[in-house]
Amino acid sequence: MDIRFQDVGYTYQKGTPFESKAIYDIDLSIKDGSFTAIVGHTGSGKSTVLQHLNALKKPTEGTVTIGDRVITNLSDNKGLKSLRKKVGIVFQFPEAQLFEETVGKDIAFGPKNFGMTEEEGLEKARELLPLVGLDESFMERSPFDLSGGQMRRVAIAGVLALEPEVLVLDEPTAGLDPQGRKEVMNMFHSLYKNKGLTIVLVTHQMDDVAEYADHMIVLEKGTVMKEGHPREIFKEAGWLASMQLGVPSTVKFAHELEEKFEWTFDPLPLTTDELAAQIIEKLPTKGGASV
Repeated sequence: MDIRFQDVGYTYQKGTPFESKAIYDIDLSIKDGSFTAIVGHTGSGKSTVLQHLNALKKPTEGTVTIGDRVITNLSDNKGLKSLRKKVGIVFQFPEAQLFEETVGKDIAFGPKNFGMTEEEGLEKARELLPLVGLDESFMERSPFDLSGGQMRRVAIAGVLALEPEVLVLDEPTAGLDPQGRKEVMNMFHSLYKNKGLTIVLVTHQMDDVAEYADHMIVLEKGTVMKEGHPREIFKEAGWLASMQLGVPSTVKFAHELEEKFEWTFDPLPLTTDELAAQIIEKLPTKGGASV
C-alpha cells in the first residue's frame, strides 16, 4: 500500500491568534514494500508528518493518499478507524501504553476492538510472541513485571496484532543500550523481509538509516529538503551538517580514510561489512594475500 503526500501543510490552532504552521508544501511518496527513513532535527516536522501517515491528523492544505483513500481537510472521520488498522504506529516509549493485567490480554486488546473474540485475540497474541523475541510463557505474566526491553516488545506485538500493512516506528530504539537497539532493529528488519511489511522509520540514528533503509527523506523547518537512497544523501556530509544532521559512523570513518590515505570509496560504504570489504581490497598484498 503506497502513501502519497501532495502539497501537504498543517497548521496548529488554525484561525486563532495562536496558529502555528508545522509543515508546508510536503511532497513525498512511501512505496509499498519499502523501508523508508524520515530524518530531521527537533522542530523539523517529523512528528506532524508521522501523525498524517494514518490520518491521526488531517492536512489543513493538500492531500494525503493512503492506499485508495484520499484525506483532505474536508474528509469526515468515517472509515478512518480501518486506516489505523492498515497503518500501525509504534510511538516512542510504547511500553508506557501497556495497561492490561497480562501480556496476552494486552496484545489481544486491539484485535478485540476490531471484532475478534477474546479467545481469537489471545490466540493471535500467542502467535505473535515469537516474532518479537518472547516465548509463550509470557502470556500469563504481568507486563509490569517485565524488563523495559521486554515491555517494549509486548507493546510492539500489540500493534502487530492488528496485522498492519505499514508499520511506522517513532524513534523505536530510544532509551535502549547499543545491544538492545541492535536487537530491536533486527526484529523490525526481519518483519520487513519475512512478513512483507512496509516500514517507515522516524529517527535521528543515522547508523540505523544506513543499515536498514532503502529510501531516506530529510525534513527541515517543516518541509522536505531532499529524498533519495541513503547512499546518495550520505555523500553530502557538508550539506547534512548544515541541516544539523550527521552521517553514519561508517561513512565518517570512510571519509577520514579518504583524507589520510587518498583513497576513494566507490560505492560509499554504509555498513561495517561494506567498509571492511573495501578496506581489504585497498590494503597492500604480499604473496597474493592481504596483509
